[in-house]
Amino acid sequence: MSTSEQSQARTRIFARVLGPFFFIVPATIAVRASHMRTLFAEFETSPMWAWVLGAALLMFGLVIIALHQYWRSAAAVIVSLLGWFLAVRGLLLLIVPQAYNAAGDALAGPVAYVAVRVGFACLALVGFYLTYVGWVATPGGMKSTKGL
Repeated sequence: MSTSEQSQARTRIFARVLGPFFFIVPATIAVRASHMRTLFAEFETSPMWAWVLGAALLMFGLVIIALHQYWRSAAAVIVSLLGWFLAVRGLLLLIVPQAYNAAGDALAGPVAYVAVRVGFACLALVGFYLTYVGWVATPGGMKSTKGL
């Protein structure tokens, strides 16, 4: 297997995992955005949540960064950017959780409510695309020869 085939296979594997996750969770947040304020208030009450979530996000982000160093297709770029996004977000939660809380508090108004819904709906579309790439699309755009 060539390096290009290995990178495509790895992108497809990450797309299979990240796609459904980034489709289901953001779509749920977009639909149930009215409940997010309550969940965020609970998150702010205990500093333990910032540590646990920050450490988990940092770990998952670093795993993606370490195992996916490819930037040659749209799906590969998205997977790599998600890795960096998760790692940076985890690091910020560990180092400056009060900034994360302040950003969450800033998203309390009606205009921000719509922006949150639209932003998470867009992220769900990214997840849908990765799900398609990981589970439906044929690798390298080649048609399957099964049954021939």
